[in-house]
Amino acid sequence: MELNFLNEQGQASAKVTAPDTIFGREFNEPLIHQVVVAFQANARSGNRAQKDRSEVHHSTKKPWRQKGTGRARAGMTSSPLWRGGGKIFPNSPDENFTQKVNKKMYRAGMRSILSQLARDGRLSVIEPMTLEAPKTKLLAAKMKAMGLGSVLVISDGIDENLLLASRNLTSVLIVEPRQADPVSLVHFDSILITRPALAKFEEILA
Repeated sequence: MELNFLNEQGQASAKVTAPDTIFGREFNEPLIHQVVVAFQANARSGNRAQKDRSEVHHSTKKPWRQKGTGRARAGMTSSPLWRGGGKIFPNSPDENFTQKVNKKMYRAGMRSILSQLARDGRLSVIEPMTLEAPKTKLLAAKMKAMGLGSVLVISDGIDENLLLASRNLTSVLIVEPRQADPVSLVHFDSILITRPALAKFEEILA
């Protein structure tokens, strides 16, 4: 598989040969879906809580007598059938949303995503990117000069100025190869990989 090599103007000036074992795989939609959903589920925190009928603040007095009113029988206002009553199956704060994905499946899903990005022309190779100062304005101008909008930059050894400058840009994310995740790869319109990061991917996903 040959990837485009972009210069500082965002133009494809050459081709970079990448291993077909990582960037030449077939598109496996069910596997990619499973990997992406599992990654999002594992990022969830069980911090929501609801109350059952024993926990809501209500009187235990019977609202009205059992017979003779013409209304349905009612024992207490904390019943889940009542407005303001407890939940039948409440969410607990220790709820576990994690989904298990084997390492072999995860790596295969990542290889499938990278291969499809390469075929769609959304993945390119660049030289290591640096900035003279940690200024968001400098990075925004650099991305604009390259004609890039939503972009994920994967760099092996991130420049501190580059990292600080990217924190205030919602459309730019700078990560190392081991921090690249399937959700970010699918989310961003353009993926830029430096030459050292490309070699690192060969080690991680081989």
